[in-house]
Amino acid sequence: MRIVSACVHELNIPFAEPFRHTLAERACSDSILVRLATDTGAIGYGEAVPRAYVTGETPATCVADIRALLDTLNLDPLRQDDAIPTLDTFARCLPAAAGASARCAVETALTDAWLRARHLSFAALLPPQRDGVVYSGIIGAGSMEQTEQAAARCKAMGFAHVKIKACAMPDIEKIARARHILGDAVSIGVDANAAFDPATARAFLAAAAPYRVDSVEQPIAAGNLAALAALRAASPVPIMADESLASVEDARALIEHRAVDRFNIRLSKCGGPTRARAIAAMAVQAGIGIQAGCHVGETAVLSAAGRHFAASLPDLLYAEGSYGEYLLKEDIGIDSVAFGPGGNAPLLTGSGLGIDIDPDRLERYTVRKTRLGAIQ
Repeated sequence: MRIVSACVHELNIPFAEPFRHTLAERACSDSILVRLATDTGAIGYGEAVPRAYVTGETPATCVADIRALLDTLNLDPLRQDDAIPTLDTFARCLPAAAGASARCAVETALTDAWLRARHLSFAALLPPQRDGVVYSGIIGAGSMEQTEQAAARCKAMGFAHVKIKACAMPDIEKIARARHILGDAVSIGVDANAAFDPATARAFLAAAAPYRVDSVEQPIAAGNLAALAALRAASPVPIMADESLASVEDARALIEHRAVDRFNIRLSKCGGPTRARAIAAMAVQAGIGIQAGCHVGETAVLSAAGRHFAASLPDLLYAEGSYGEYLLKEDIGIDSVAFGPGGNAPLLTGSGLGIDIDPDRLERYTVRKTRLGAIQ
């Protein structure tokens, strides 16, 4: 297989309504899409969601990293034989040094293109362990009225698990109200997005426990593993790492410090499917629970990749993503990948990622395009 052209699309897709948490407020998707065209006629897509407060990447550095990755892409590992390669074969086509989200986009696009050229599904590399994926609902940061409205929508949709964004001690009242509306049968998680100092986090965890919170995600800022480990040791609620977990090295350090009970693994944050799978394997070995996460504003491309990843995990607590046009004004996929009632979503069985991109929508929401030449 040869790549005859590559194109990087910087997107701006408005949200149906703004979404806010401690570290950011967003009114649109700012994903970066990689499109690879091959000599077979197959087209592969990958998506990056750079987040400066997680991996240090900005849209500008991400685009620069994508260009560098494509300039140095080595397709030799894919030419060794005609057998179906393993997932990490595609990762070995990329140099080691690059931002996580850029790496995710290029690795996914390359894998998608190779599989489409052979009419194979991503499931050939990530065999599903379940018949479908059940996604969580989300309640963003907002007023009590907005919390109540979102909780009522989640209840009407029939979600089994709902995550609440909470960034201050008074938000305990929102957790209490959500528990009342959702009822006892629904699992509730809380995402603090690094809102607290260690002392306040300890008080917050104690206050949240009576409302049967299943976990609190990233209660303190990343970077202080000793403080996170001490917090976990004293907490009545399991603690999940998110911003603290952006690489295999991060995973290893969290495990060695016994700092958390659960990992939130997001493809763009963690460097793509191969590295995400490696982190998941480390979590299972260490007895750490797994959430397959997402970034706010992902398009159908990362939603599809996340679906395959989540479906492949035998030990999966929760899955997030596939919001589609629940969040985006318009997605770029021809067919919707959004979950249905109860958060239920089927496996994707078509070639590659199992989705097709609408070229008109892609062009409509592209604010900047960078065309690159053939890759030998």
